[in-house]
Amino acid sequence: MKHRIPSPLLLPVALLCLATSHTRAADTEADEAAVLKAAESFVEAFHSGDAKAVAACWTADGDYVDDHGKLFAGREAIEKNFAQFFAEHKGLKLRIDMASLRFPADGVALEDGTTTVLAPNGSAPSRARYSNVLVKKDGHWLLSSVRESPDAGPSQYEFLSDLEWAIGEWMEDTTGAEVGHISFSWAPGQNFIVATRTMDFKDVSLLQSTQWIAWDPAAKTIRSWNFHADGGFGESTWSKDGETWSIKSESVLADGTKVASTTTIARVDAGTVKTKATNQTLNGKPMPDAAEVTMKRIR
Repeated sequence: MKHRIPSPLLLPVALLCLATSHTRAADTEADEAAVLKAAESFVEAFHSGDAKAVAACWTADGDYVDDHGKLFAGREAIEKNFAQFFAEHKGLKLRIDMASLRFPADGVALEDGTTTVLAPNGSAPSRARYSNVLVKKDGHWLLSSVRESPDAGPSQYEFLSDLEWAIGEWMEDTTGAEVGHISFSWAPGQNFIVATRTMDFKDVSLLQSTQWIAWDPAAKTIRSWNFHADGGFGESTWSKDGETWSIKSESVLADGTKVASTTTIARVDAGTVKTKATNQTLNGKPMPDAAEVTMKRIR
């Protein structure tokens, strides 16, 4: 038969657990502060171009793999690498952006983030991702292993990838004299999709508008900004339901007229979409819906 522990005996146990929890939390905060201090020391040594002080941030048998995949094993090899680097590059500034820091075991820390190196001539900064393993030796946190990889900067591609199917060139499926034409392409870095609309009349192609499509991280939705060739402009909000996109737009024409509409884009197959503009208003007054338009992929 199991005996229930009298409640007065539970209090010392609870207090002991609480005290242990607070002690661990305090130790973690102290270790976090010490790791941040070690990072500051690294940055100071880097700014002064002191290769010996930089290498001293590693353990004697630590290693470093740079963003080109080259390995430097041991503090001496790391110092020689940075000495050559500082001799070839003067006046560099370093910024460390720590993304995560955790302590999987006593005396061991795992750190991830990005570094940005800025040149004094104002040229494009060099960015790299890093993963560090630090160990605590004689009360000091030292780098045991550093791994870098190239970083092109943040990308919103994953949020815009649902529009990957649109990349290419499309044309209205019509026998009329005027034919609408639109092309979609990724901007460098894949943070934007750029759309260009033209109207083709016989052998003449007239630019109508340019559109930049982006992910809005604040609103958590896709948005776009439209710039008309005659000086008008507007913006839109995108939403998706299955294979159909709904685009709510508000624009100001070159003469100051305000227009609004909801355009639906329904994918029929890989090379065909149907579009239709509804809920159209002109200076707040309702307008008839537009006729449905079929677009075919031509490239």
